Amino acid sequence: MAAAEHRLADVVAIACAEAFRGDGEIFGSGMGTLPMLGARTARATFEPDLMVSDGMAFYVDGDLPIGGTDKVIEGWIPFRSVFDTLWGGRRHVMMGASQIDRHGNTNISNIGDWKQPKVQLLGVRGGPGNTINHAVSYFIPRHTSRVFVEAVDMASGIGYDRAGELSEWVQENHRIPRVITNLAVMDFETPDRRMRIHSVHPGVTPDDVVANTGFDLVVPDDVPLSRGPTAEELAILDHLDPKGLRFREVPDPEPASA
Repeated sequence: MAAAEHRLADVVAIACAEAFRGDGEIFGSGMGTLPMLGARTARATFEPDLMVSDGMAFYVDGDLPIGGTDKVIEGWIPFRSVFDTLWGGRRHVMMGASQIDRHGNTNISNIGDWKQPKVQLLGVRGGPGNTINHAVSYFIPRHTSRVFVEAVDMASGIGYDRAGELSEWVQENHRIPRVITNLAVMDFETPDRRMRIHSVHPGVTPDDVVANTGFDLVVPDDVPLSRGPTAEELAILDHLDPKGLRFREVPDPEPASA
């Protein structure tokens, strides 16, 4: 199947799965439909040692569909044990962000001055502990310059610049493998740990990504296309997401007008 024939949500789901490649036997957490689908797809294919949960209190087999109740329970992960795993650095979570900057600092707390914000959001939640102690990737369903900003209004999660000023533990365990959006995949594989374009989704150009980003991205000379699922992976995606929730979170682009 040609890359252009894949639906956007399937490409994004595989990009989310690829973020967990190489993680091994750690806790892979997905916050939201596409992140959860990515972690479970990775577990069901190329990362069989990855531990995934039902979002409640158990590690489960990676083939559990989203919303499924027929669980194969592999272990117990009550809330207090999540923190033990988190503090030990044995976790990779994919979460969202309302703002993110060039070094990966993120904001889910408020828009505007924190003393009197224009918009109150979730609060920092687990962002500080997550980003200090273990790998954190991000899924952002709509790539715009309102999200990809020059400076976050509040750092709910730390980026590479802030991590570099902290302890050796933080510098060893802080990691942002991927930032995935409806346009592209980004990473921080640059000497100064600035965000760069890792790949663009079919139908998107690097210029499209740059135009929707509020800071200077690192753009390699050769930017590849994000890959679509193999036939096996597509069957797994359909099994794990039988209701097609991924297509609601990342709809197909509107066809270009004539």
